[in-house]
Amino acid sequence: MNLPLVAIIGRPNVGKSTLFNRLTGSRKSIVGDEPGITRDRIYGEVEWKAKTFELVDTGGIVPDDEAIIPANIFKQAGFAIEKAEAIIWVVDARAGVIPLDEEIGVYLRNIGKPVFIAANKCDTRKVEEEAAEFYQFGFGFVPISAEHGNSIGDLLDEVFAVLTFEEEIEEEPSDEIKLAIIGRPNVGKSSLLNKILGEERVIVSPIAGTTRDAIDTHLTVDGQKFLIIDTAGIRRKGKTTEMAEKMSVIMARKSLERADVAVMIIDATEGVTHLDANIAGYAVESGCSVIIVVNKWDALEAKETNTIYRFEDDLRQKMKFLSWSPMVTISALTGQRVTNILPLVVKANEARNLRVPTAKLNKFFEENVKQPKGGTTPSGKGGLSHLKMQYITQGGLRPPLFVLFTSGGTGAGLHFSYLRYIENRLRDEFEFFATPIRLKEKHKVRKGKEK
Repeated sequence: MNLPLVAIIGRPNVGKSTLFNRLTGSRKSIVGDEPGITRDRIYGEVEWKAKTFELVDTGGIVPDDEAIIPANIFKQAGFAIEKAEAIIWVVDARAGVIPLDEEIGVYLRNIGKPVFIAANKCDTRKVEEEAAEFYQFGFGFVPISAEHGNSIGDLLDEVFAVLTFEEEIEEEPSDEIKLAIIGRPNVGKSSLLNKILGEERVIVSPIAGTTRDAIDTHLTVDGQKFLIIDTAGIRRKGKTTEMAEKMSVIMARKSLERADVAVMIIDATEGVTHLDANIAGYAVESGCSVIIVVNKWDALEAKETNTIYRFEDDLRQKMKFLSWSPMVTISALTGQRVTNILPLVVKANEARNLRVPTAKLNKFFEENVKQPKGGTTPSGKGGLSHLKMQYITQGGLRPPLFVLFTSGGTGAGLHFSYLRYIENRLRDEFEFFATPIRLKEKHKVRKGKEK
């Protein structure tokens, strides 16, 4: 069902993101005192009186600023306004009407759409009375406090009165693949997203760390639905001096927690860094399947021969924990091999949802895991133990979880090298493509008890 779209606009630091979070009941938009924190379009849903509309939070409009970022923010706001059915114009009641507000007012009068002025920061009766000067623009007017929630219901009543809602049809459960695009700042995450989508939905700039919010985008390709999460540039926590950069690290990790598959982007011209490995580690920790995408390959491949073999060898050495993840080289700028990515994502998602039939798993155990009578098993203390491997069962999906039942021995548990052997054999046997495998040992200490 198509939901009506409402856009939140306004100049920087008037409280747009605070209002967005208040209306959607989320923390998708970064909130802080630094002007211009929201720089891309952030989407969420608002429920009111048993109906729902889609809300988009835009960057602060700064039409007279010639800097790259503000110019792009204005462009992004324009895209949102064009598709919106109504506009919430957030102003600062404490600051009163300033020249930039007058410019925005002229702009909004010419778009021919319902506009509602949310006079924010009306925390006292005095400020609310002074905010009445915004009536001069001739739009709907509601004095609010986004921070404290004052008069938010009145604002929603005004907005809902002009929206057109389709008749609700019960939908089947979503079959979307949740895809997170991750990587260091300025490796080409936004460029790749734009190339996949075929539109400029995310600001692209050579300035490192341009995208600072996590952005959800819906996409359907060949009947398969995707929810693409552009997680913003992740930086080391110790080196993030700006509040927004620190928060983007936290938000990126939260985005990975709800993703099925992560596309890990690496800059071909800079090679694999320690930070690349750390970021990939976040994805594995969260249980995501991982596709390694090496961007800007066109700038590298013409320089020397056998480049791909040397690059992949270096990558595998520095990311040994991702030996199971496929690598694809692309150019987000030219579109080279970008179409190869989504089919790999679909294949990875199928693997993470694979449940091995019990009969096949039992056969696997007999042929690969079960020791001969009197045999020994590597233990966690580094030596050989008389641990007995009893059986294996699949305990979960997304990612696949296998439980190994053991008994006897010293109780030290299986050695990591033996667990790795079992994991590799599972991959060989059942083709768990691009997905982590979790192994859990349950050890019987004595009859009736497990460890």
